[in-house]
Amino acid sequence: MELNKYIDHTYLKPFAMESDIIRICDEAKKYHFASVCVNPCNVPLVAKELAGSDVAVCSVVGFPFGTHTTKTKLFETREALDNGADEIDMVINVGRLIQGDEAYVEQEVAALVQLCHERGKILKVIIETCYLNEEQIKAMCRIVESTHADFIKTSTGYGSRGANFEDIELFKKYLKIPAKMKASGGIRTTEDAKRYVESGCSRLGTSNGVSIMEGTKAQEAY
Repeated sequence: MELNKYIDHTYLKPFAMESDIIRICDEAKKYHFASVCVNPCNVPLVAKELAGSDVAVCSVVGFPFGTHTTKTKLFETREALDNGADEIDMVINVGRLIQGDEAYVEQEVAALVQLCHERGKILKVIIETCYLNEEQIKAMCRIVESTHADFIKTSTGYGSRGANFEDIELFKKYLKIPAKMKASGGIRTTEDAKRYVESGCSRLGTSNGVSIMEGTKAQEAY
């Protein structure tokens, strides 16, 4: 199992400096991770540092709470793509979903899917499973399928918990057309990373990619 190809090497701390971003890009190139995932302000630097490599550029949108307006999320997405992003991880409006306004969430996801797919880019939908019950997760599986989003993703890492294996089992239960799944938040060990992949995840979001590859103790909470 080539775990490196499943890892979105992530650095989303608000105090990230240029030296931090360059370091994670160097790590990603060394281990040939799937992508480097950063906040939008760091996308131009990551695109520069990863140019000519096999590592994709990933940016978050509506992060970390998903409470931006749809218009703002579209602007963020467009700017990130213009700056060199290959993949977008967007956060849904969790409050709208919980209050039952599935139409709002679906329309927003569809708008971002359209923008990304017009550019030939990937959209991952972060649903923040820690706040959702089974029926709400079921609804998000339907929305991800109906909008043709590329991935359903568990967590931002800023919620009350990150991913767990129960989340992935619910995804598999309700995804009629198997969409790709991304587990993120709290993946700290090689064993857990392997288990998520064996459970069907195509990507793992973690700041502990190097530790996972080397089998050493993880240093980051995310």
